[in-house]
Amino acid sequence: MYDTILVATDGSGGANRAVDHAIDLASTFDADLHAIYVVDTKRYGQSVVTDDGSVLEDLESRGETLLDEVETQSVVDVTRVVRSGRPSEEIGNYAAEINADLVILGNRGLGAGRDERIGSVAERVVRSVDRPVITA
Repeated sequence: MYDTILVATDGSGGANRAVDHAIDLASTFDADLHAIYVVDTKRYGQSVVTDDGSVLEDLESRGETLLDEVETQSVVDVTRVVRSGRPSEEIGNYAAEINADLVILGNRGLGAGRDERIGSVAERVVRSVDRPVITA
């Protein structure tokens, strides 16, 4: 049913649930598992991220640490990628590049307010990605 699954993480509780779900599905369907972390240049400001290389390096390092955790948890091999840009766009672009059969992400990330049922990134991915999306 699923040959290629993409999971997005930002270290939030929702993302951690998404990672667990993605690992279970990838294991069940013997699917390729891809994990993505996106440095949100919209949130931090493109100039802040690119003008001082140390800020970008710190954010990318955080992403690598989170992807290490995904890889450590997983019973299947994980292809990992760190990207910079608008998270919803980068998730959608990467899903298209790898021809993902399914995208899984948290329903709310680190930037979502407590009252929100679904965060803005999850909503944008659900609305814009042309493949099945599960939010956890």
